[in-house]
Amino acid sequence: MKSLWLAARLDLAETLRARWFAIYTLVFGGIVALLFLFGLTESRVLGFIGLSRLLVTYIQLTMAILPIFVLLTTVRSVAGDREAGVYEYLLSLPVSLAGWFWGRTIGRYLAIFAPVFGAMLLAVAIALVRGIEVPWAVFGFYTALLAVMCACFLGLGMLITALARSTDMAQGAAFLLWLVLLLFLDLILLGVMIQGKVAPETAVTIALANPLQVFRTAALALFDPQLIVLGPSAYVILDLFGAAGYKAFALAYPTALGLGAAALGYWRFRRGDLP
Repeated sequence: MKSLWLAARLDLAETLRARWFAIYTLVFGGIVALLFLFGLTESRVLGFIGLSRLLVTYIQLTMAILPIFVLLTTVRSVAGDREAGVYEYLLSLPVSLAGWFWGRTIGRYLAIFAPVFGAMLLAVAIALVRGIEVPWAVFGFYTALLAVMCACFLGLGMLITALARSTDMAQGAAFLLWLVLLLFLDLILLGVMIQGKVAPETAVTIALANPLQVFRTAALALFDPQLIVLGPSAYVILDLFGAAGYKAFALAYPTALGLGAAALGYWRFRRGDLP
């Protein structure tokens, strides 16, 4: 446990000094500032107004930016250590491989989640100062959704970096994964499967294997419990899960996917570094 927390503190301190972290923080803080500046809290969508309107826009933007940011920075950092010979130095110290790997994962998780959560806190603070009502239920669910999103893509990033042999290969694989997840959102995947006359239940089940699709649908479900904007797919989702059940699924599945990917990455990392 001691080596785990030391590795977490070391990775966190290293991340805070990195230039990408400053850019990462400014991006999400800047999004909130710009949304307030453009008066988004005074517009209406799906019958919602105020901070709820801003949060639904913020979560949609975050779903596009956060995954690629997390994947690329994670694989570049860890794969870069392999090329720099840090692993060989690590094995000469009294630090367990499990402590280093999971400590680094925890430190990186804290670093990537803090700015997005801080941006949401900034939105709440500005709303309170301006006398705008804060939808605490929406804030709580979106915070949980962001925490799960960070865990999911961090785990995938740790798996990629454990498998890749170089920084270039790791970055290429991370970008390719993000691109595939974007391409196979419902518009493409479901369209192809419907053309092939696949059963609706099977098509929706495969579509929900995509964590980006899960996040997108869960964000919509908070404001549109009947998921009208999804058309016929909504009937299948609601029949399978129900409104409350789908929200629970949207938090549980990506978390399990991220932890499973990280565990597989640790197995590969341990197997590759130990004789």
